[in-house]
Amino acid sequence: MLSELERPGQLQLRVTDVKQFVYCPRVVYFSYLLPIEKKVTRKMEYGKEEHIELDRLEKRRTFRAYELTDDAERRFHVNLSSERLALSGVLDMLLVQGNAYYPVEFKYTRRPPELNHKYQLMAYAMLLEDTVGKPVRAGFVYVSEDRIAYPIDFTPNMRKFVREILASIREMIKREQMPHRARQKKKCVDCEFRRFCNDIE
Repeated sequence: MLSELERPGQLQLRVTDVKQFVYCPRVVYFSYLLPIEKKVTRKMEYGKEEHIELDRLEKRRTFRAYELTDDAERRFHVNLSSERLALSGVLDMLLVQGNAYYPVEFKYTRRPPELNHKYQLMAYAMLLEDTVGKPVRAGFVYVSEDRIAYPIDFTPNMRKFVREILASIREMIKREQMPHRARQKKKCVDCEFRRFCNDIE
């Protein structure tokens, strides 16, 4: 497995790796370094079903939740990639108004966006910047259960942190070094990789 990853140039990563690494770095470690067939959980199936429904509803809504006027445009499931960052991903929705671009990620929860969601959105914004050639200053995490679009302002420190995460992931894979587990044990309860962590009770 690792020999495939050591090809010339930077290892290609996915935006979801950024999200997972902030949530628990071991998820990314197991995904790249162990030939484990990922079990589809009920939560993942539910998320896929919710995604389809949310797409349908979103097409009928105004842009009020995003504080944009009705001349804005929605684009769903936007493929984004950057050779410079060696990163790619599929953004849930892109809002375009005039010369401004706003990435949107849908989350199926009642909780406000967590850090991993914010950095996932930042990573999409960085891909978008490389694609459109202009700064992307803000985006939204849409929490479907409460129908709230949380605005996220992108800062230079957030961009820096995403670059550091990408470097950490590549270094972890290169060294085949298992990282620390998630700090919050509750994250381990429904994790599909839990049985591979020897230090989780």
